[in-house]
Amino acid sequence: MTGDTEGPGWLLVSVSTAGAAPTLRVQVWRKLRSLGALYLQQSVCLLPEREQTVRQLRRLLDRVHQQGGNGRMLRLTLTDAGEERQIVGEFNAARDAEYAEVLERLPAFRQELAAERARGRATYAEVEESEADLERFRSWMAKIAARDYFGAPAGAAARAAVEDAAADLAAFEQAALAAESPAEELGEQEGTRR
Repeated sequence: MTGDTEGPGWLLVSVSTAGAAPTLRVQVWRKLRSLGALYLQQSVCLLPEREQTVRQLRRLLDRVHQQGGNGRMLRLTLTDAGEERQIVGEFNAARDAEYAEVLERLPAFRQELAAERARGRATYAEVEESEADLERFRSWMAKIAARDYFGAPAGAAARAAVEDAAADLAAFEQAALAAESPAEELGEQEGTRR
């Protein structure tokens, strides 16, 4: 927790894009969502004060001002420990919901690997396709982790599930290698006989 004597505080961010380019509103919304902002009301949100977050918010607010909008970033300290616990709980609940979505989608990835293996289609092309899918999961997890300021409980399960999926893919790759190797070795042996 970040009480008044326990380290970094909080950032209250207020942004108005009225009178600015229509695309600015979407840019602001996307950036604040990517930072994991907790909206208190429309156009007003809260973030824990972190060096990287402050830097990104300053850039965002500069862009807002340059494009005709208004915005402020105010530092504050929460003096009510119960209120702070509730806010941290809301941040964690938002991250847990994101981790839950990863956990909901991973079984389909693993089932696809099992189905392809059962069909005898453990091939290099399938490995490449599955590697790209796994990389999307890892990228998604990295984005969630970047805004997981308080170590949301579901994070550990989601990380473990991604690593389990990676292990499944490694086994699938070995099956593809074994399936394709005999043909290659036979071709090499015939080439040496000629």
